[in-house]
Amino acid sequence: MTDGGGLEIRELECFLALSEELHFGRAAERLYVSQSRVSQLLRALERRIGGQLVERTSRRVRLTPLGERFLADLRPAYAALHGSVRAARAAARGVPGRLRLGFLGNADERVLGGINAFRDRYPRCEVDTVEIPLADPFGAVRGGAVDAAVVLLPVAEPDLVLGPSFSRQRQTVAVPVRHPFAGRASVLVEELADCPLIGPAGPAPRYWREFMAPTLTPGGRPVPRGPEVRTLQEGLTAVAADRGVMLCCAPTARYHGRSDVVFVPVEGLPASTLGLVWRRSHETEGVRAFSRALAEGVVTVEGVAVERTAEERATREGTTADRVTAEGTTAEGTAGEGVAVVPAGPDRAFDRGAAGPARALARDAAGPAAP
Repeated sequence: MTDGGGLEIRELECFLALSEELHFGRAAERLYVSQSRVSQLLRALERRIGGQLVERTSRRVRLTPLGERFLADLRPAYAALHGSVRAARAAARGVPGRLRLGFLGNADERVLGGINAFRDRYPRCEVDTVEIPLADPFGAVRGGAVDAAVVLLPVAEPDLVLGPSFSRQRQTVAVPVRHPFAGRASVLVEELADCPLIGPAGPAPRYWREFMAPTLTPGGRPVPRGPEVRTLQEGLTAVAADRGVMLCCAPTARYHGRSDVVFVPVEGLPASTLGLVWRRSHETEGVRAFSRALAEGVVTVEGVAVERTAEERATREGTTADRVTAEGTTAEGTAGEGVAVVPAGPDRAFDRGAAGPARALARDAAGPAAP
């Protein structure tokens, strides 16, 4: 590789290595060439420049004053050259630009950790975070307002790809401060039959709303319907006004602590799990890269581990296995595949075996607190 004046990049690399090692043998090992080749490249560079860059004796190697000045000018230029190559390579893969990421509830450290890992790997790609309404978890992705979104599972949308899932969390129930549950350490899931349960309004699909606000307990007791809300804040305000109670995952409860609402753990409820989704017809390199960044990182937040890769998960659980993504939803996949999550039927929201497996929908499977 040469420039317009015939300058060899290899000669520059040789000089840089020699200036750091100050030893022809070590420089040769670093460049995977012979010691005589290092001498040859250095002499060629000195001929191009017209002066001696390195002084070599039987006892030591050192840069000449000209070599010192040349090194000071060369280092930033060489770094800039490599930066340009990396930027061009990233541009060819479509990663530079802007990635719009939707989230439900709040973008807490679990999701921000994934965003930071992505930014470290692809510094030329800006990430914009966009809150999406509780009542329409998939609309922003479908409409193109965001490129991908972190949503609460289950997901059973044929036009969407489900990437990595993570952050399995215990559920709590938000109650007004004077509610009988407010002073309890926990409540049983069957006790929800005694309270109007606030849930998301449409256009969220029925199966998803059923997970957020089930209509039956595991024992078959009907759960009274409370108000339907469009946002998490609207739901918590309805709780504070004593219009009902609302299910939230534990991180959301911690983030949205307020004096007029108490969050009580619920025993017997399926855990909530987050997943990354995007449009099947709009799977950009940026989306795939962010999916990999989420799937490859291991983040432990307050004792909750995010799974690292499908391969490592397969090592722990077997290469092909049914796994419960959220209680009442089952997915099947081979290591490295993405999986579609099929929810239990609306009347069996708490039944862990209610749904059958679904085959892989995504090429890559490798977090906001879910409401």
